[in-house]
Parts: sequence; C-alpha cells; structure tokens
Amino acid sequence: MEYMKVNELRESFLSFFESKGHLRHASYPLIPQNDKSLLLINAGMAPLKPYFTGIEVPPSKRMTTCQKCIRTGDIENVGKTSRHCTFFEMLGNFSFGDYFKEEIIPWSWEYCTEVLKIPADRLYVSVYHEDDEAFKIWNEKVGLPAERIYRLGKEDNFWEVGTGPCGPCSEIYFDRGEEFGCQEDTCEVGCECDRFMEVWNLVFTQFNKEEDGSYTPLAHPNIDTGMGLERLAVAMQGVESVFDIDSIKAVREAVCKTANKEYGKSYETDVSIRIVTDHIRAVTFMLADGVLPNNEGRGYVLRRLLRRAARHGKLLGIDKMFLTDLCKVVIRESKDAYPELLEKQDYIFKILSLEESRFYETLDQGLEFLKSYIKKVKERAEKMLSGEDAFRLYDTFGFPFELMKEILAEDHIGIDEDQFLKEMENQRQLSRSSREENTFMGGAEEIYAKVGSKEPTEFIGYTYLYTEDALVKGLVVNGEIVDKALKGEEVSVVLNKTPFYATGGGQQGDKGKIETAEGIVEIKDCIKSAGKYVHIGVVTEGEIRSGSIVKAAVDEKNRMNTARNHTATHLLQKALREVLGTHVEQAGSYVSENRLRFDFTHFEAIGYEDLEKIERMVNDKIFSSLTVEIINTDIDKAKSMGAMALFGEKYEKDVRVIKVADYSIELCGGTHVKNTAQISTFKILSESGISAGVRRIEALTGEAALEYYKSQDILIKTAAMALKTTPENLVKRAETAIKEMRELKSEFEKLKSSMTGNIVDDILKTGTEVKGISLVVSDAGELDMNGLRTLGDKLKDKLKSGIIVITSKHEDKANLVVMATDDAVSKGVHAGNIIKELSAIIGGKGGGKANMAQAGGKSPEKIEELTKKAAGVIEELL
Repeated sequence: MEYMKVNELRESFLSFFESKGHLRHASYPLIPQNDKSLLLINAGMAPLKPYFTGIEVPPSKRMTTCQKCIRTGDIENVGKTSRHCTFFEMLGNFSFGDYFKEEIIPWSWEYCTEVLKIPADRLYVSVYHEDDEAFKIWNEKVGLPAERIYRLGKEDNFWEVGTGPCGPCSEIYFDRGEEFGCQEDTCEVGCECDRFMEVWNLVFTQFNKEEDGSYTPLAHPNIDTGMGLERLAVAMQGVESVFDIDSIKAVREAVCKTANKEYGKSYETDVSIRIVTDHIRAVTFMLADGVLPNNEGRGYVLRRLLRRAARHGKLLGIDKMFLTDLCKVVIRESKDAYPELLEKQDYIFKILSLEESRFYETLDQGLEFLKSYIKKVKERAEKMLSGEDAFRLYDTFGFPFELMKEILAEDHIGIDEDQFLKEMENQRQLSRSSREENTFMGGAEEIYAKVGSKEPTEFIGYTYLYTEDALVKGLVVNGEIVDKALKGEEVSVVLNKTPFYATGGGQQGDKGKIETAEGIVEIKDCIKSAGKYVHIGVVTEGEIRSGSIVKAAVDEKNRMNTARNHTATHLLQKALREVLGTHVEQAGSYVSENRLRFDFTHFEAIGYEDLEKIERMVNDKIFSSLTVEIINTDIDKAKSMGAMALFGEKYEKDVRVIKVADYSIELCGGTHVKNTAQISTFKILSESGISAGVRRIEALTGEAALEYYKSQDILIKTAAMALKTTPENLVKRAETAIKEMRELKSEFEKLKSSMTGNIVDDILKTGTEVKGISLVVSDAGELDMNGLRTLGDKLKDKLKSGIIVITSKHEDKANLVVMATDDAVSKGVHAGNIIKELSAIIGGKGGGKANMAQAGGKSPEKIEELTKKAAGVIEELL
C-alpha cells in the first residue's frame, strides 16, 4: 500500500476502468441538466439518470466518471466533524444493461488490491442479507473468507427511492486500525466508530419496485458504483480526516496562515478552519459551473456557504478580504483535473470579492439592527428575541445565527429558536418551489411515453425546411392519445422526421404547417426531449390521423428572423468581451422571430458610450458581410479551435460549431444565417441588471429593427409638431420648454405661498376653545394630502398652542389631518384617537401619533358634517 495523492488516485481509477472498456467522461456540471428535481448534483449517478431510465441512449454502455458533487443536508455538521464535506468528488463506474455482478465484484477487488495495493487483510465487504449471488462471488470467485463478508439488512445494503429501479448493494470497508476503534469487543463492520470506513458502494440495480410494493426483475440490470475520492485518499495517505489529505490540507494551511492560527490546538478554532476550508472549495466549484449568488434555490445555497466562510474567517480574527486568496489555492490544487477552474478564474475572483464585500457591509448593517432589537427586548423587560426578528436579520442581512446567539448571550438574551426554525423551513419551501416541477404536461418525453415510441425523431431542419413524407407516430389531445384530431382542437403531433427546430439552447421553436390529405394543422411551437420532437398546434382545416403520411413545412420568414437574432447574439457576445473584458460569459439567452435577449456576467451597468461602441461593433460585422460557417466535429477539436462553450452546459462528444469568419466561434445547436449581411441591422433596446453579477441586453435585428426605427421617427416628428418646431430643432426647443416650465413653477410656488399665508390668517380667525384648549376646524377646499399637511404645519406653527382639524376634497376622496401642539398633548390630547372618531364620519379609517394623524375617506360629501361635529367629538375625548 503506497501513499497516493488525490490527483493520482483519481487518474488511477479512471484509467483502470478505461482498461475495462469504459468510456471516460468528464465530470458533468454541478447545475443539473434537464432535471428539475435537483438543485445541485449530489451523487455520481445523478447526471446519468436519463441513461438508467432509458430516456436517453448513453454514449457507451460502459462509462466511468469522477463527478463533482454538493450536499448541504449536513451543513451544520461541516467543521464539527472530521468527515463531513459540502463539496466532494465521487468516483464511479456504470453499466447500462451490459455487465453485472460477475464482472464488477472481481474488478473492484482487483483495483483495491492490485492497483492500490491495499493489503487484503484490511478489507471487508458487506452484502444484502438475501443476496446469495453476491456473497458467492465474493467468497468463491474472489476468495474472500466468509467471516470477512457481512450480511446486512435492507436499511444498510439495499438502494431504492420510492418506486422504480432499485437493488441490493455491496460495500467495501477499509480497516483503519484499532486506534480508530471504540475498543469494544463487539467492534466490527457496521459499528458506529471510525475504525471500519466504507470506501466503495457497489449498487446492483436489478429490480423494479412496483406500486403494490412488489419487486419485478429488470430485463437488463445495471451497475452503479460510487467511491468517495476524499475518503479513499484518507485511507491511502494514512491520515485522520479528509482535512488532512494533500489537496484539502493545502487549503487548510492557507486558512491557518491567513488567520495566523495553528491547527489542532483548539476545538473552536479547528471548527472555523474546517468550515472555511470546506466552503471555499464548494463556492469555487459552484461559481466555475455558473451558479450565481442570490436568495433563491442554488444561488441561496452558494450565498449561504460564502457568507458562512466569511463569518468564520472573522471568528478566526481575519480582518480583511481573504476568500479570493484562498480560492487561488483551490484552483491550483484542482486545475489539472478541472481546467474550467483556470478558465473561469477571473470571473470567479470578481464574483467572490463582490459578494464578500457586500456581506461585510450587510453584516455591519445587521449589527445596528441587532442592537436596536436588544434595546427593545430590554425595554420590555424580556429575555427572548422573537424568531421572526432573528430570521429577519438572518434572511435580509445574511446575519449568521451563531453570531446572533453569541452577541445576545452577552446581554443574557436568548432566541425563540422554534419560531426561527419555522421561518427557516418556510424559506426552504420557497427555495424548493423555485425549482420547476419535474413535469412537462404535453412535453415530448410524456407524449412519447404515451404513444409508445422509443425511436428519436430524425431532424432534417438544418438542411431542409420542408418534407413530404413524414409519418405521424402519434397524436395527443387534452393529454390523451387519440387516433385523430378534428378542426378546432389543440393537438400535439409526433412525427418520425421533421424540419421543425425544437425550442432549445435559448432559441424559440419553429412555426409552420403540417398538411395531410384530410386537413391542415397550424404549428405554433415545437419542443423536444432526448431527441424526440413534438409539434404543438391547432387543426385549422379538416382532421389529422395517426399513421398518415404528411407534409411538414417550416414558416421560412419566421425561421429567417429567428436565425438573424441568433447569429446576432454570437456577434454581441464577442463585442461584449472585446469592450468589457474576457470575464463576460453567456448566462442565458432567448431568441425568437421578434427580438433577442442576451444575459451575461458583468458587475456594473454599462455606460452609454460603451453601449454605443458595442452596438457599432456588431453592425460593423454585419455590414462586413462575414461568412457564417457550420462545422460538425468532436468536442476536443472544437475546444482546440477556440470555440466558446456555455457556462455549465452539457456537451456530447460530437458538437456543432458556428464560426463567423475569424471573428466569433462558438458551440451552438441553433439555426443561423449564412452571411452576417442577412442580419441587416442591429439595435440595442435596453441594458439592465437581473441579479448579482448578471446583466441583460435586449435588442432587435432585421425587419423588427427597421420597424423600431420607423416608430422612433414617427415619435420624433409627432413630438416636434407638438412643440411647434422641426425634428432637427427638437432638442433645443425641448430644453427651452423645460426652462420656461421651471420658471413658471417657481412663480407659481411663490404665489401659492403668498396665498397660503393669507389663508392661514383667515382660518385662525375662525378658532374656538374646547375645555380651555384652542381648536381650529376648517375645510381647505381641494388640496391633496401633501398640501393639506403643509397647511396644517403652517397653522400649527402660527397657532403656537392648541388643536388643528382640517379637511379637503381631492379626486372624489375626502382627506383629513389632525394636529396637536406639544403642550396640548401634555394636557391629554391625542391626534390619533381624535382621527379614529372623525374619520368614520367620512367613511374612512385613520390613525397616527399623539401630535399628528391623517386619514382618507370615500365620502367627501360628509366633510361639512365632520367639521360641524368635530368640536363635540373632541370635547368627549378630553
């Protein structure tokens, strides 16, 4: 057994299974692709579910991966134990109906004992207690003594999640030695102590669990194995925990150096060091795969991890920005296996520093609010901060709960944790709801399942916009399979081949017609799943029958307009990178026949001059008539050509490259023009921020851009006519008009102030007394609420002592303001109580402080009644 570094272990595993005929596949992104049931990839097999379920055909029946994973279910334990990690790597080999137990069990033993050279006497295995087949292979074929094979129950050695594919497991354990054990005589595999560490789980997916709870054998059983790379490294490097293995230890030591702390001297300090070490690794990989910090879904997970790391850095005494420096160590240790870390490092650093800076700002704001909460708790002579207030600090300011508890404890104040946890659960429910339901009613996958077709649709739309011999494989109306659809019915049509481009990659699906001898279907959209296309439309003439031969024709004008917008997004991305910097990455897009929308990573609003420059650059390329070339090649050659890929996108081995002369080259499956001159023109409509570090540009091309220019021309001419000038002099005339308006407004304010002074004197002359307190009651005409308050302030200043009740009618509503001077308040006057009584007369509700209150009412005709009754009401209240 030899010491092996993490990178060496990863390579040895993947190479071993390559030698067994497996296709080595790079890790899939942490953001799930076409799987709305997960926020983040949390297991090695998760990205391969479509292959196991048969929805998609795998690129090979044998595959091996080292998959990046994130698990946050035990986040509160991270740092407190030596084994919990948020981010980890899972080694795995998979068989999709190819080999089974007879192969994988001996292979796993071969890898452990011959490649890793782990002594056989330090390995134990477990099998499901009813799995005699696995027991026999381990015992007779591998030669493992029966006493080293443990039969365990369903809870430990049977994998299933609800109904569907499932099966028994066999786990391989590494004996770390007696010093890691509990020293009990009963210590053996399955014990809760740290001696026997599970390193590899072999899952034999051989059954289908039915709705009634029974198990039906699968015709083609599968193999799904998972071995935690970090755990394996613990065994191979002879260290105590995952935080001691070489790649993670390097990060841990960087944390210690930054904090000037020594690891292993204090439990509390070690907890914070481990949390920062773990979380910066998770954050780095999440950012590299396109996760952006926000308050929902996976973005909420990222933000929480980042802020938790920053918070524990503060506990360690780090009083400066430090996460970016640690991130550099993570990248250095893992860049060879994950080159995307190096490719995206500038972007990662920018987002990281921006979020860390914002957190410190909000932390300071949160401290001020916490101090105000403490003051209120003390004023009420209580000893508990409400769960709602605690969660408000946590959710609004990202204020760490542990820090809250520590600060409150200094004042002997606790937190209503039950209520806090309730609020947290509500937040989790909102996060879960941010994932779309994993159902697509009328979607390609569901419809294909209904009609029973397993063959993918042949897409001919890159070459042809028309076909006369497509076969109707199935029809669905109102979610049910039908033999025919009649005029007026909405129908989903499945064809064996199609020229219709299906919605995907940000591009809207084609529109057009499907014609039969019996009728016509107007197609409004086309969608797909796993290469299977569904055409969604309405029968406008006659009927359409399943099994008939049809003509399918794409709306050529619609397709061309969409292609203009799609190619323009490629030119736009290149221009953005040239003007703003190479940190710009596509973060989403939408192209249709009407417009384009392009989301991209950037950290501040784009100035007018830069927007003009970007627009001009795109138009320069359009006017240069650049050739657009389509290249079909493999992913490695595409990358060597310099083709840009989408953040976190999943690509198969064979890809499609869109090359615009020597200017732009990107991986893309959409439809495009053949020459940039076909785009005609490009016009940016708007630029805005949509989330932290992500901006959006909306733009037009072709006919839509020309229509926009036409509408702007009409608007300018109309405005010029209204201002009695020409379009050429419009700006000058508008500036003059604004100047004149300001002068008139100033004169008006002076006049109004003069008039108000006269009104104040007139109103005060009508005053009376109630129980020795001056009272002024008056109707002020048609002032709005702001004007009424201003008048009230002037009356109050001039009255010096007393009560003011003034009303007005504005836009068919009644307004009411009650004010009281300080000395009147000291005598028992409360404007809020007065207004509660008076506002009822005008059909409204109101309230306020002792010295000022206001209300609105829906019965302005009752204002006169209110002014007559005001004195009596106030007298009763005093």
